[in-house]
Amino acid sequence: MTQTTKERAVSTATLTFSEPTLDDGKAMWELVDNSTLDQNSAYKYLMMSEFFSDTCVVAKEDDKLVGFVTAFIPPEHPDVVFVWQIGVDSSQRGKGVASKLLNELVAREACQDVHYLEATVTPSNEASQSLFRRLARDHDTECKVTERFTEEMFPGDGHEEELNFRIGPFKR
Repeated sequence: MTQTTKERAVSTATLTFSEPTLDDGKAMWELVDNSTLDQNSAYKYLMMSEFFSDTCVVAKEDDKLVGFVTAFIPPEHPDVVFVWQIGVDSSQRGKGVASKLLNELVAREACQDVHYLEATVTPSNEASQSLFRRLARDHDTECKVTERFTEEMFPGDGHEEELNFRIGPFKR
């Protein structure tokens, strides 16, 4: 009997990687709320868990959510998975959890036709820039950085531009 993606959970040491459930939405929001990440509405995390669970990954340690990635495949670009946000609890930083989350994402059945991973990153976010460049190195592929959203596109003052990181093509 084969397992569906929802039934499959990948474990590494004490961490388990799986699709989020609706119950995880609140914990994802709380993880972000206790960090320096951009906070989205709680509704966003519920929506991602409900409607995009096949392209989102949660990491849990003893049933406690300690990391997540929210992502989706844009309908007009079915060969791309776009990473909206990655969050890792401070207790797990420096352990490669973010890399494991991304690798689990690109290995998903939902991403079998995906050739590229994209994400936007601000110029000051060196940790995320390193993460995506490392993903490209680990998959022996390219990481192209281009302008995506200028400062002027954001309301108010103080939001940096967002650079587009495009990793791929992935070799399957």
